[in-house]
Amino acid sequence: MGFDTATTTLLRAVLDEVCQSVSRHETGVRAHVASKILEAATKGETTPDGLMQIGRAALSEAPAMWR
Repeated sequence: MGFDTATTTLLRAVLDEVCQSVSRHETGVRAHVASKILEAATKGETTPDGLMQIGRAALSEAPAMWR
């Protein structure tokens, strides 16, 4: 599975935006959000708004122990 450069850049930007309040040391939370964003992109969701919604939902469902 490979994304073009523009999509990869978008995915990274969405992850950074969604996780801006998450410490870079909290890798479990960031990995959870990243996996959900990647999963959505793989299924064809590549709009910034759609990916942001998915990322925010993933962040809100991340187990508290990961924070």
